[in-house]
Amino acid sequence: MNGIDTTGKIQNTGDLYDKISVIVEQARQKAITAVNLTMVYAYYEIGCYIVEDEQQGAQRAEYGKAVLKELSERLTERFGKGFSERNLEQMRFFYQTYSKSISQTVFAKLPFTLSWSHYLVLMRIENPEARRFYEIEATQEQWSVRQLARQCASSLYERLALSRNKKEMMRLAQKGQIIEKPKDLFNNPLVLEFLGLEEKAVYTESDLENCILNNLQKFLLEMGKGFLFEARQKRFTFDEEHYFLDLVLYNRLLQSYVLIDFKTKKLSHKDLEQMQMYVNYYDRNIKQTHETPTIGILLCKTANQALVELTLPENANIYATQYALYLPNKELMQNKLKEWINEYNSEKGGNNE
Repeated sequence: MNGIDTTGKIQNTGDLYDKISVIVEQARQKAITAVNLTMVYAYYEIGCYIVEDEQQGAQRAEYGKAVLKELSERLTERFGKGFSERNLEQMRFFYQTYSKSISQTVFAKLPFTLSWSHYLVLMRIENPEARRFYEIEATQEQWSVRQLARQCASSLYERLALSRNKKEMMRLAQKGQIIEKPKDLFNNPLVLEFLGLEEKAVYTESDLENCILNNLQKFLLEMGKGFLFEARQKRFTFDEEHYFLDLVLYNRLLQSYVLIDFKTKKLSHKDLEQMQMYVNYYDRNIKQTHETPTIGILLCKTANQALVELTLPENANIYATQYALYLPNKELMQNKLKEWINEYNSEKGGNNE
């Protein structure tokens, strides 16, 4: 029971205070989210009115510039900051970008889910399929603006699309990244530019491991969806001989352990056999009945998929995944993806004939 001390204050209110604090924090967060979304809707509508007004002025550049200048001055005088000519241009571009994919419905029903800062990043993406993919993923995974910008810069959409068959590739823009099997879990290649290691520098597997552990949050984001950290340098003992597994993760989506070994040198069949031993150990001694089979990943500077297929049985749940220490050439990846899409459309058209 609560009592009153000599100062007149009620004692033992900590539990009640904690409960009420959670409610207040949640209410404030919801209020902030609601305000952000309301402003996004408002900016879209403002952009719509600006475009309609410019069209009535025959879209003359000098007309639009004069209108935005006067509009900016009057709105700033009444409402304060936030209505510079540059901001009004972004609202116009926001409408022009999203009105192509949104049917003309009541503004309150528009499917916006992120903050205005997120949409400033998304608007710079020309490919509408890629833009929609990043919007879905940023919403589902609750990416910050910085995380969204980083994923765009690392060509996440192109990397995922090119690692899938053409039918699965087309689903990315409609539903985002769907995890159905172990191979869907991780990106290939992994882009680890945030580690700060130079591509031509000499570094050991321990160097790579330490850099990753120092940037664990970024590494888990780059790995893919649903990864949780479990352990590093996990020790195994067989016949009085010790083995150390570099990293153990858990994926909550597949309910599966994910074992990772780093390989900075050329991948060998012994590396694969050792990983098979680790996977077997987890499947037989650690995995519970409701969990799915353990996944093994050899993170290599140069992956050799042919060696994996020759060394391991067909149903082995082990993958050699390449990593890169710099951001990929986005233009090259976009061009490759366009080729794939054109091939897919040609095949699809041929089948309909």
